[in-house]
Amino acid sequence: MHIGNLRTALFAYLFAKSQNGKFILRIEDTDQGRYVEGAVDVIYDTLRTAGLIHDEGPDIGGDYGPYVQSERKGMYRKYAEELVAKGCAYYCFCQKGDKESDSQEGYDRHCRNLSKEEIEANLAAGKPYVIRQRIPLDGTTSWNDLVYGEISVDNSTLDDQVLLKSDGMPTYNFANVVDDHLMNITHIIRGSEYLSSNPKYLLLYQAFGWETPEYIHLPIINGRNADGSISKLSKRHGAVSFQALVEQGYLPEGIVNYIALLGWSPKSEQEIFAMDELISQFSIAGVHKSPAVFDYQKLGWVNGQHISRIDPQIFMRDALPYAHIEGTFLESKWTKLASLLQSRIAKYSDIPEKIAFLLEMPEYDVNLFVNKKNKSTLESSASILRQVIERLSSQEDWSEEALLAAMTDMATGAGLKLGPLTWPVRIALSGLMATPGGAIDILYLLGKDEALRRLSDGLRLIGKENLVDEK
Repeated sequence: MHIGNLRTALFAYLFAKSQNGKFILRIEDTDQGRYVEGAVDVIYDTLRTAGLIHDEGPDIGGDYGPYVQSERKGMYRKYAEELVAKGCAYYCFCQKGDKESDSQEGYDRHCRNLSKEEIEANLAAGKPYVIRQRIPLDGTTSWNDLVYGEISVDNSTLDDQVLLKSDGMPTYNFANVVDDHLMNITHIIRGSEYLSSNPKYLLLYQAFGWETPEYIHLPIINGRNADGSISKLSKRHGAVSFQALVEQGYLPEGIVNYIALLGWSPKSEQEIFAMDELISQFSIAGVHKSPAVFDYQKLGWVNGQHISRIDPQIFMRDALPYAHIEGTFLESKWTKLASLLQSRIAKYSDIPEKIAFLLEMPEYDVNLFVNKKNKSTLESSASILRQVIERLSSQEDWSEEALLAAMTDMATGAGLKLGPLTWPVRIALSGLMATPGGAIDILYLLGKDEALRRLSDGLRLIGKENLVDEK
């Protein structure tokens, strides 16, 4: 399910629940040529995983079923014929392509004014036909959209859309109007790409004499291109489906929270929401008219906030498959490693990169030892590493507590704070400016032998640099 579709479903759900209303799931499968095996299961799975639980639908029933449009096929013809009888629709016997205009205007309305005799002759001959909506050729159609406000469209710009296809299956544009009326739908939330079709829906409601629902159209979602420009969100912008984001290790709650902020703002400054908080604060008044921009950095921040707040035991369970540490020395230290990672990742798939240095020491620039804040130089780093290697070589207790005590004792003896002492140690252990956890944590995770080996390698690297300088 595309992020845009999920955002529409989410806003519909939040609006319905905030108004103590019902959220209805209807499977609109009238275009059988585009049917994809398993697509309905994806809809069920996505809504369930995202926490959007419908009150009525194909799987649980309700007062207005069936909720699959292909299963309602038999009822649409009656309504299409009713419109023909009222003069608001007509039989079109044109075969696809033979009466289409070559311009951008679409169908040329060839059958719009056939005589009664011509129509009856064609029907008697069994000639295939569709039923088209007879759009008024003049006047305007207006409505008050709850997001975009008052909108008026000249009827002359609208085409005579097909309502019932030759196989008796309705088009989406017809079936959704009939079903929304029969199911007593009061509010319809769609993407703004449907604004251009809305006048035709309203004309159908008028033709039937039905009460029109309230319409809420949502702004499009754009993506940011590599050059900084924006365009409609698509696959070139990365993972744009709910399933793909979940597979990358984003939490469903984090995704839903972020998507809620795409085109909607709460009245407060709050940005991190649980579902019940979204429901309580959601208001159509907070929906923007301008396009939203999907920002992976902001999604990562929102998701990271959700990750940091879940139960540590759940984090350990769900994050472990992403770590790929089975059979390594880190497997037995997962509890510790997980505690360091939980507040330091944006998504579960960040974990391998975060811990790669523990499994394999990267090459690094000796100048990482130089740090102005900690007053660290190559000379001071070499001195500290020698002392640490000497002290830890005789260290039998390699617990975190014992390591912290040893390092603290060394810092005190050298007249240093712990930070300046541990800076060169952490660089020698990791080769990185930033790591999950500090020097004590890394010493513990690596174990005595590997830690001492890396500290010695760091000292040799500084020695080689000094040797080059002397030459």
